[in-house]
Amino acid sequence: MRTTTGRGVAVFLAIAFVPAWAWLATGHLLLGLSALDPLLQLPFAFAPAVAALIARRWVTGEGFADAGLAPRLRESRSWYLIAWAGPFVLVAATVLTAVVLGVEAPALSELDGLASGVPGWITLLILAVAVLLLAPLYGGEEFGWTGYLRPRLFPGRTHLSILTTGLIWAVWHFPLAFVGYIEFDDIGFGLASWTVSFVLQEYVLAWLWLRSGNIWVVSLAHCGNNMVLSLLTAHLLDARTGTAELMWISIVPLAAVVGWLVATGRLEAGPAAQRAAGGRGRPARR
Repeated sequence: MRTTTGRGVAVFLAIAFVPAWAWLATGHLLLGLSALDPLLQLPFAFAPAVAALIARRWVTGEGFADAGLAPRLRESRSWYLIAWAGPFVLVAATVLTAVVLGVEAPALSELDGLASGVPGWITLLILAVAVLLLAPLYGGEEFGWTGYLRPRLFPGRTHLSILTTGLIWAVWHFPLAFVGYIEFDDIGFGLASWTVSFVLQEYVLAWLWLRSGNIWVVSLAHCGNNMVLSLLTAHLLDARTGTAELMWISIVPLAAVVGWLVATGRLEAGPAAQRAAGGRGRPARR
């Protein structure tokens, strides 16, 4: 059984990495696609989902009973709300952290310039709706990393499995730093900073998964991280700090959240996640 699981993980990693990295190189260097072009981003982003699909269906044959694909809107409504609102709270916490650390405080009126001719408060509403609509696009990564890989790495050792998944997830993103998606003045320091951020994010995403058993809750939080937390903090603080420095400022409140999750023992599977795990055809394959 463990051999089957190991083979599934190996196939997953091979498919998640090799075609995704190859497409980034081909699309950007040979076809001239921008790093922000959906034609470049979407095949890259959905490589983990394709990898998990192939591993589940054809390598291990374990199926999808534990994949958390049912939306469960009523059962998971509180977790959807946390995943949706959380990134906005972290924006405020990040700005407050920056001010405490001596960075010039941004004026809220600066949000008026985020979208030309649109008041800042309307922009926030648009972002809130956009996150709800675009969250499924982030399901490709979460179906792969959080939903498939994490539970199969070091079963029974929650922190080690989350840490390892976060590190692998970070390395998978590294090529984006060389195609213009993100720019660091010092590439080594930047990638190290990015890695810490990814590991902390994976702790939060794993918590949402373990409590809700719902991949769409996790996808909503991931979407909010990219479209709300990263976008708004960059707009408000980027002119006052470098990219890596801004990342470390945002890490402070994120680390506080993770510290709270760990200290209070909240990284245990809730009833919904336990039911999902119990639906596997072959539980030993975990």
